[in-house]
This record gives sequence, C-alpha cells and structure tokens, in this order.
Amino acid sequence: MQANPATTRTSRLVAFLDDNWRGFLVSVVIAVAAQFLSEHYGAPAMLMALLLGIAFHFLAEEQAGEGGGTCKPGIEFTARTVLRFGVALLGARISAELMIGLGPHLIAVVVLGVVLTILFGLLGARMLNRGWRFGLLTGGSVAICGASAAMAISAVLPRNEHSERNLIFTVLSVTVLSTLAMILYPILTELFDFSDEVSGVFLGGTIHDVAQVVGAGFSVSDEVGEVATLVKLIRVAMLAPVVLVISVLVRRYAEDTATEGKRPPVLPAFVVGFLIFATLNSLGLIPAIVVEAMSGLSRWALLVSIAAVGMKTSLKRILDVGGQAIALIVAETVFIAIFVLAGVTLIAH
Repeated sequence: MQANPATTRTSRLVAFLDDNWRGFLVSVVIAVAAQFLSEHYGAPAMLMALLLGIAFHFLAEEQAGEGGGTCKPGIEFTARTVLRFGVALLGARISAELMIGLGPHLIAVVVLGVVLTILFGLLGARMLNRGWRFGLLTGGSVAICGASAAMAISAVLPRNEHSERNLIFTVLSVTVLSTLAMILYPILTELFDFSDEVSGVFLGGTIHDVAQVVGAGFSVSDEVGEVATLVKLIRVAMLAPVVLVISVLVRRYAEDTATEGKRPPVLPAFVVGFLIFATLNSLGLIPAIVVEAMSGLSRWALLVSIAAVGMKTSLKRILDVGGQAIALIVAETVFIAIFVLAGVTLIAH
C-alpha cells in the first residue's frame, strides 16, 4: 500500500520538530537572557549571547548514555537556518532612498571603505599566513556590519576544521572593538570639530555593529545619530552584493583547487531573500509597521543564532586562534577608521 503524501509530510515535520525543538529553545532562552543583560546593564546583546552560549558549550557536544546530546541537532539548525533567516530579513531595512541626500562623495567614501577593508583583510591574512577564508571573514565583518556580516559570510565559505572557531573569534572581536569605538570615536568627532553630517558619516562608516553606531551617533546629537544610522544601513546594504561576489569567486576557485566542504550555491537563498525584501521596501510595497516588525524579528533571529554559534564552540578553541589573528582584526579596524576619517576630512574642507 502506498503511503499517503500528507501523512508522510506530517511525520517528517513531527520528526523534525522532535529533533530540533530542544536546541532551538535553549538558544532562545540564552538570547532572552542576553537581551535582559543588555537592557539592564548596558552590555552589547550580541556579546552577551555569545559569551552565555560559550558557557553552555557542553549542550552541543555528543554525550554518552541514553538521551545524550539531545540539544545538538537543534543547536546546529539554529546556528545555520535561523541565521540565514535573520540575514534575509535585514533586507527590509534597506531602500533606495537611503542614498538620497548624502551626496556622491560621501557615498563613495563609504563604499570604497568597505571594498578596501575587505582587500586589506585578504592581504593581511596572506602576509600573516592565516588563510584567505579568515581574511574574508574578518575583513568583511569589519567593513560591513560586524557580527551579522561575519555570520553571513561564514555561511557561504567552504567549511574546514577551523570554521566555527574563526567565526566565533570574529564575532567576539568585532563586538568588543565596536563597543570601544562607540566610546572613543565620538571624542574624535569633537576633536576634529566635524559638522553633524560629517560626524555621522564617520561614525556610521567605521563602527562595526548597528547598535553601537546608534549609541555613538545619538550620544553626540540627534542629527549625528540620524546620519550615522543612515550611513550604517548603506554599509548593511552592501552585504548582499559582497556575499554574492564571495560566493561566485569561491565556486570558481573551488573548481580548480581542492577545498574542504561543500561548495556554496552561486546565489544563496538568504541573499535572494535579502534582495527581494530590499527591492520591495525600495518600491514602498512594505508598510512601515511591517518593516519595523521584520527588523525586530531579524534582530532576534540573529541574536538566537549567535547564541547557538556560541554553544557550538569551546573557549579553548577560541584561545587557540593566536595573537596574529587579533593583530589582523585590530589592523582592519584601524584601517577603515583612518580611511573614512581621511575621506570625510577632505570633503569637510
């Protein structure tokens, strides 16, 4: 007797939920705890989710005995699929109107800063013998939008034994550096006596994470905060094309050179989703209240997924990354800061 297709689909769904709900639920609980700490103590939510996740690393390990390792499949699902879902929803925050008003010169500084920082990361990784994957991962995260970019870029890179370690190191590093920049960079805008517009471009064009850009910008003035957020979203808009270019180049590179892991598709589904939502928002087809809801959902999806990523990686493996890796990501941060600072200074004068 042939099985009923509907019954088969239901059985698969039930099996899928049974495998994954525990790990997903643990990730959600950690994300909620991280958000609580962020709201009450001022710590970056991404950083808190990452550190709390690392503390619960044992849940992602294979455990002996009956019921051992029951959270592992759900943690894997959350770190992979929920991450891609969150990145796709980021597209709803992007629209063509973001470009209007800043002017071609300031936009050129922001875009060139992104491109050159990624190239700087590749060059630095080559000089330090760290591998091209690490250069792309750190350079892209510093250049675009911190932890979100790191997770998106990692999703399209071929996997190897260092992939999880490098991702967790990059997320941890850019979050810490972004927090330091949130404190120090507004002082530089006062020191150089920048106008509100130029200050906003500098802060939005250099600080890694969106939340820290908002914090730094509005700590100066409302006008600076609005411009900084606008510029930061332009950098976020570059996430899709950068990931697409990386995906295409990786596939071409993998055709001629042996690489570990499965090659990613030419156009990952989450990038397609990002572009679709950005296009719909640019055309005004997504109501403002829906955009706000999608932005909030995207943020929570990324927070939950970074908690899962934290649980997948042990602290010992992070410490194994070495001083050269720290030097590289700090150098990338300094590079984009100097480049954008020089660019806005020239424009201001």
